[in-house]
Amino acid sequence: MEVRNLQLKNKVAALAEIAGIGADQAGCRLMAPKGVYRVLKVTGLTPVQANILKQEMLAKGAEAAVARGVINGSIQQTSVLLMGTLKQYDALLAKLEMQCFGLPMLAGQIKEVLQNLEGCIPYCLYCRGKELVLGERTLVMGILNVTPDSFSDGGLFFDPGKAVEQALQMVEEGADIIDLGGESTRPGYVPVKPEEELKRVIPVLEKIIEKVPVPVSIDTSKAEVARQALEAGACIVNDQWAFRADLRMPEIMARYGAAVIFMHNQRGTKYKDMMGEMIHYFRESMAVAEQAGIERGKIIIDPGIGFGKTVEQNLETMRRLPELACLGLPVLVGTSRKSMIGKTLDLPIDQRLEGTAATVALSIAGGADVVRVHDVKEMARVVKMTDAIVRRHFTNV
Repeated sequence: MEVRNLQLKNKVAALAEIAGIGADQAGCRLMAPKGVYRVLKVTGLTPVQANILKQEMLAKGAEAAVARGVINGSIQQTSVLLMGTLKQYDALLAKLEMQCFGLPMLAGQIKEVLQNLEGCIPYCLYCRGKELVLGERTLVMGILNVTPDSFSDGGLFFDPGKAVEQALQMVEEGADIIDLGGESTRPGYVPVKPEEELKRVIPVLEKIIEKVPVPVSIDTSKAEVARQALEAGACIVNDQWAFRADLRMPEIMARYGAAVIFMHNQRGTKYKDMMGEMIHYFRESMAVAEQAGIERGKIIIDPGIGFGKTVEQNLETMRRLPELACLGLPVLVGTSRKSMIGKTLDLPIDQRLEGTAATVALSIAGGADVVRVHDVKEMARVVKMTDAIVRRHFTNV
């Protein structure tokens, strides 16, 4: 006799394991929801809501942790940790839908998160005539900076001819997307005016669009730069402020039907609950996008490694990437040559290849669908190897 543990990430994995020991199909489907355990954090609840949640979870054989002041109403708000199997959550949701105190709406939110945690089915992102399949394999985004002062490759591709050559080389090496940027966002950078940014990116973009077969994204937070880039043929806008820097951005994105990348960013590095605040930040941007008429299927999120975070906070974000799965959106991670790697390994920019490779592999293991890199050839190999391990899809029983 031997005993070992299993990691069952979702109901499909549980079905496969139960069927693998020879259980009948009806039993598989009944038992699979009992084999997947979820811990959810709910914030902003009143003591009444929290008490009902706790009692209902306990009645299902599950658990809920609440603040001590909930029992006597001595606090106005509390967070709740819900701990249970999918089977127990199913029973909880059925009861919450019959309650008052706003709990039916909460039931809908819990149900959505649970569905998102089961994993996204691969789908095609249509970007203005170009297609990207998300979820089948990890996509590689090649970085092309046409700036004189970017932290890693500033000035190397400032000449349009050299920039086009670099874009073609990255595609040959395995880039699925080219990300074109005309403003450095290195620490201490000096913002440039839209006119200067356009002068840098549009001539390069017009030449790239003619020659490269893959989608091109424009890395900007300025609406006018995004508009002219989309007019010139860009398919995606990589917005480092997620619609917060220029309020005209949502309308332009909707008008051109482009895809958008929302990056988490903030001024300063103070957080009370970093991942909770990050997820709230993305939900706010998603709501703005929805109001503007942007389809959810055209949104990608980026946790913003190196932006508004200390080295330790960047490392923590990397460890906790799987928590972003609750949003049900594709995740892009950009760690290439960044200071998190340099400070951890005490290495200059031109010696961070191995550190970048480690972060790329762990990003994919943590749920990344796209990785943004400078060294396309080497990182495409890392991606292919990591995908062979991580992207195993169970078939339904």
